[in-house]
Amino acid sequence: MESDEGFKIAVEEAKKGAAEGGIPIGACLVSADGKVLGRGHNMRLQKSSPTIHAEIAALEDAGRQPASSYKGATMYTTLSPCDMCTGACILYKIGRVVLGENETFVGGEDYLKHRGIEVVNVRSAECEGLMRDFIRDHPEDWWVQNMHKKSS
Repeated sequence: MESDEGFKIAVEEAKKGAAEGGIPIGACLVSADGKVLGRGHNMRLQKSSPTIHAEIAALEDAGRQPASSYKGATMYTTLSPCDMCTGACILYKIGRVVLGENETFVGGEDYLKHRGIEVVNVRSAECEGLMRDFIRDHPEDWWVQNMHKKSS
């Protein structure tokens, strides 16, 4: 599989999530030998779940894998991974994270690098556009903007 095929799948997943009324973030986990292990998209809104982020959905879709499957694998994601998803990549020793953009949200990229995981930002205008449109149209659903607001 070409290295950008996993990214194309992640973008497809992000669009699928948007079409469902969710946050347009997608992910795809690809083994070192190019096999798609899992794919998924953020389901936080659709399932009212605080934990079904795109990377977690891709890991869930992959099912239980031998530890060797994760070594050298690449997690393609359309947005910089949050702390939870960063932790999952570290826990499973995923070797590389390719992200679409980090302009609308900066996650745990530095920590991934610190833990020896290669991080590549492809700076996708398409991914950034999907997120900017979502944030503009649904500011109440973008937790990053709401997490620092004082409660009344």
